[in-house]
Amino acid sequence: MRKLCLIILLVSLSSLTGWTQYYVDYGFSVGASNYLGEIGGGDEARRGGFVDMKLNASRWTAGGFFRYRISPKLGVKASLNYIRLTGDDANTTNPARRGRNLNFKNDMFEFLVNGELYIYKVNDVGGTGRYSTDFNLYFFGGAGLFYSNPKGQTASGSWESLRSLQTEGIAYSSFNFAIPLGIGFYYTIDRKYRLGMEVGWRTTFTDYIDDISSDYIVHSSELADKSSPALSAQIRAENPDTEQLPYPSTYQPGRKRGDPEHDDAYATITVNFSWAIRGRSKFYRSKNSWVLGKKKRRRRRKSRAKF
Repeated sequence: MRKLCLIILLVSLSSLTGWTQYYVDYGFSVGASNYLGEIGGGDEARRGGFVDMKLNASRWTAGGFFRYRISPKLGVKASLNYIRLTGDDANTTNPARRGRNLNFKNDMFEFLVNGELYIYKVNDVGGTGRYSTDFNLYFFGGAGLFYSNPKGQTASGSWESLRSLQTEGIAYSSFNFAIPLGIGFYYTIDRKYRLGMEVGWRTTFTDYIDDISSDYIVHSSELADKSSPALSAQIRAENPDTEQLPYPSTYQPGRKRGDPEHDDAYATITVNFSWAIRGRSKFYRSKNSWVLGKKKRRRRRKSRAKF
């Protein structure tokens, strides 16, 4: 009985080793990014989610990843990404935001570790009987760390780092945590290439991705307050029926500059391409050559001549 249990255990472990080796892949992703914060937005007060994002503020993201399938239902993926976020009050129709006249760009780097829960799978797309193409749909979520460095544009058009200026008199860190959540899918093509897409949302614990959070203070830098009486007068002329019109006093020290009640967030949509690392063990090669798409080679027995 002990021998039988031992044999079953060894076979199971060998099969699992081969299976997990086949379900390892690495690759890269490219796509678009956008952010939700104080700058830009719609004509109303700040709203959560995608509804308050401006499509014309979308920029790009790119990165690399390594994924390991723990089981048919679970996987783990580590990724390193470059993300650019931008925002400009000139893009909003909200009079107070537009009169504030602030803008930013932020070149960020993030490291994520996500768990993937596979909720739908087709082992043989198209029903060809060859099982060379499969489809996987999954939810993902995890934890991440990102580096942030917001910059503001001067009157001359150059970009200057804002964190060191402390435009609101607050020192904040360049490194912050994020919680990524989203949904994705991929096709495995010819048993070795994977093409997919992901839509992800990042909840953060900082309100300074755009360098704006609380109130105006007395500051010497032009980047702390870019409002002007001329711009306020123009906005009032264009919106005579609006109750809350911007005046120069709207942007004085002590008045509201941002929304400290809500932290910033950002989202990405990416297309992913990867290569599957298939079975390497001798057991897996010999017992599962049909997965590798290779034919078994027959060994020729060497025979000695008898005299």
